[in-house]
Amino acid sequence: MSWFRRDKPKIESPDDEERTVRTEGIFVKCPECDSALYRRELRDSQEVCTHCGYHFRYTAENRLKDLFDDGRYETLFDEITSADPLEFVDSKPYKDRIEQAKEVSGLPEAIVCGKGMAGGHLVFAGAMDMSFIGGSMGSAVGEKITLLIEAAMDEKGAVVVYSASGGARMQEGTLSLMQMGKISAALARLHEMHLPYISVLTDPTTGGVTASFAMLGDVNIAEPKALIGFAGPRVIEQTIRQKLPKGFQRSEFLLEHGMVDMVVDRREMRDTIVRVLDFMMNPQAVS
Repeated sequence: MSWFRRDKPKIESPDDEERTVRTEGIFVKCPECDSALYRRELRDSQEVCTHCGYHFRYTAENRLKDLFDDGRYETLFDEITSADPLEFVDSKPYKDRIEQAKEVSGLPEAIVCGKGMAGGHLVFAGAMDMSFIGGSMGSAVGEKITLLIEAAMDEKGAVVVYSASGGARMQEGTLSLMQMGKISAALARLHEMHLPYISVLTDPTTGGVTASFAMLGDVNIAEPKALIGFAGPRVIEQTIRQKLPKGFQRSEFLLEHGMVDMVVDRREMRDTIVRVLDFMMNPQAVS
């Protein structure tokens, strides 16, 4: 039966090697619909599945480029980075975790802040990134967001924050939890000046971030099917010993129950934010 066997041809020359098709990294499988997605097309669709609309995780830098006119903005507060005030050690020293996060993410901190124009409006925006210790909010993140809000007040601009976080950074203990009150107080001052704050909630937005600035927007916008809540569904079920409703803590469930104002596809997010700013950036209100 040897004639049924089909042996792979051996590469005899460099020309043969050039004819070998390599597909590693060219396609990505959608976890929602199992479609094979061409990576270049996925990038062009802002990391959204073109078949089912599943939203892949998105980098902070891409979010800011998508928001600002022509993708141009001035980066702010990069010099503010995490310290180790408690000299915290679990399975490894917190200092080592910070350095590892910088290396893996290519970012100085879990949030990137920038200043630029969006639809002709002056905007101060921050975008959190899950690749830096789960987008957790430590003292540096809290300080950067607070400074972002204060800069917007000084120059009478709008504030947009994209949240993507597991919550407060526990390696900094109470100092991380204090950022919730600090940012909320800054947002209260922004509100008194009649300057808009748009909060964009992405997957996931949880913990102390949800319990503070993520839900304090003048307009709260969520990406489709994003996990949004304080504690995770499994923790809640174990606590109350009840089965949660289908889709609990997802964007659409929160919209139905009045917790967010709209659910917007990432590909339409910039246009939606600009329309909101067109309405809210009233020169008479901020004079």
